[in-house]
Amino acid sequence: MTLRISLFGLVTLAASLPAFAQSVCEPSKLAQKYPSLVGKTLKIGVDAQTPPYVMRDPKDFSKLIGFDADLARQVFDCAGIKYEFFVGGWSGLLPALNAKQIDVFWNNLYYTPDRAKQVNFVTYMQAGTGALAAAGNPKKITGFDASLCGTTVAVGVGTVEEPQVRAEDAKCKAAGKPGVTVMVFPDVAAGTRLVQSGRADAMLYDLALIDALVKQNPEAYSRAFKVLSGLNIGVAVSKDSTDLLNAIRDGLQVAQATQKQKAIFEKYTIDPDLQVTAEVKTR
Repeated sequence: MTLRISLFGLVTLAASLPAFAQSVCEPSKLAQKYPSLVGKTLKIGVDAQTPPYVMRDPKDFSKLIGFDADLARQVFDCAGIKYEFFVGGWSGLLPALNAKQIDVFWNNLYYTPDRAKQVNFVTYMQAGTGALAAAGNPKKITGFDASLCGTTVAVGVGTVEEPQVRAEDAKCKAAGKPGVTVMVFPDVAAGTRLVQSGRADAMLYDLALIDALVKQNPEAYSRAFKVLSGLNIGVAVSKDSTDLLNAIRDGLQVAQATQKQKAIFEKYTIDPDLQVTAEVKTR
């Protein structure tokens, strides 16, 4: 019994340790390197309304483009793995992964220790929070501070911004000021509608996505503030998908070593300095 437990621990540790960085794609070695993926077509869960990460190509509505979509193609083509995109609402993708309805959640997903209890991650970039406001930022919101008191703020379901806003609400009330009204939305389109309609004074979400929305609609939106969160963004797979986890890590290492990840950053006007070394994170 002791030997079996020890061997299991060694396997778990080996899967969690970073491998030597790769710089060459080897699609012909799929059966040798990732045997459980041979003959499978993986389902990649995405939300097509999350620019610049995933969105529909305006020239061909049936095609998905964006940083995460392009990077996923790069990684899986590099490994010789067949795949298809599964489109759904962002807040439903993690439950879909846990229910085995999809194989991969690759769409602006922040790594947190709590999420890592459910799924395994490969992180590849750092994250920040942006605040989307109406053009001119009429409520003069400046950050996670007293400027939020008395405002209505929209946050995504299950995002890291929700507890931050609720903490500011408590601070406002403790200081004898009006609290923050928190509105929770299921997807980015719903969140932007709240700002458009004036029902929310600001929408908090990923910084790159907020900047993309402002760039596309400068007459409607402005960025009220930005905060580097110190969090990382990663790809999520099921706890029992070791070959898939390793294939994603290896493919990201190749994309980083060959500068292809940075090229995709630049294509979608994302700061290339947000790249972090691809790393497996489990819990």
